[in-house]
This record gives sequence, C-alpha cells and structure tokens, in this order.
Amino acid sequence: MKKFPQVQFEVNWRPFQLQPEAPKEGRNKLEMYHEKFGADRVRMMMPRLTQAFDNVGVKFSMGGMTGNTFDSHRLIYWAGTKGKQDELMEELFMNYFSQEKYIGDPQVLEQAAEKVGLDRQEAAGVISNPQAFAKEVEAEKKKFGRSVSGVPFFIINGEEGLSGAQPPEVFEQVFREVLD
Repeated sequence: MKKFPQVQFEVNWRPFQLQPEAPKEGRNKLEMYHEKFGADRVRMMMPRLTQAFDNVGVKFSMGGMTGNTFDSHRLIYWAGTKGKQDELMEELFMNYFSQEKYIGDPQVLEQAAEKVGLDRQEAAGVISNPQAFAKEVEAEKKKFGRSVSGVPFFIINGEEGLSGAQPPEVFEQVFREVLD
C-alpha cells in the first residue's frame, strides 16, 4: 500500500472461522494441522510459511494452541467500534503465529486489547458476555463468508478476490490492474 501513495486504502477485517466447531478450551495447533492437512503437507508448508514471515521480520512458530475463535472475533468487532481494529488484529496475529499464545484464552485477549490501548475491563466485559457483538459477528460471517475459500481472503475494490497468504508483488499487480 505504501507504493501507492495516491490511493486511499480502507481495510475492513471480516470474521471467518475456519473451525467453528473447534473446542473453546483449545488444542495443540500442530496436531490439529496434521489432522486437517496431513503430516506431509504440513512439512511442505512450513518452509514457505517460515520464509513469508521472515520476509517481514517476524518469527513464525507452529507451536501453541488453537481452537474456537468466536470470542476473538467478537473482541475484534468491538475494537473496530473504538477505532483499534487494525492494531488488535496485528497483536493477535503476533500472539498466534509468533508467540504461541492461544487467542481463545480470555486472558490473552484482554492483554492484547490492553496492549493496543483499549480498556482491559471493557475488553473483559465483551469477552465474558457471550451475547456482546455476537449478532453483529454472525451477520458479517453470513454476508462475507460465502465466497471465502481460505484465509486470509482479500477483496479488492469490491471485486478482486485473493485467497491465502500472498507475496507483496501479487498485491502490487492487482492494485495496478485496478488502477488502470
């Protein structure tokens, strides 16, 4: 986006749960990936993922826990009402992909909210109330989730869809096509 200073970008994070049936208490991330993709595919994915993270100066780790992320989606929605959605997403990504923290853990979510400048007690209130922002998140999942085939999923200019992690060059090409 920095290569296109003439363009005003608007980023909207939309909820999508890869495993809505996943247990709230969480489970070993690597075991889940082995079950979902198979050990051979996970081994093939690791160098690519590690390199993609290295390219942006972040350590990638497959360790830690994964599970039901609905509470984190509700917290992300709430953060958007406070103008802090991007910052919270960045922090949760770091927690999950680099620091081996479980983003279904209320304490981790509260700490992440506080770290980006949100009120920890308010965040705790959102997390502890299963109704808080649940309808809004469900509505967005219905509205935007139908065309999603993988995450991350990017909709550019309301039309172009990119699925999965992409190198910066792919975005540059799509942005240039949209601008032409």
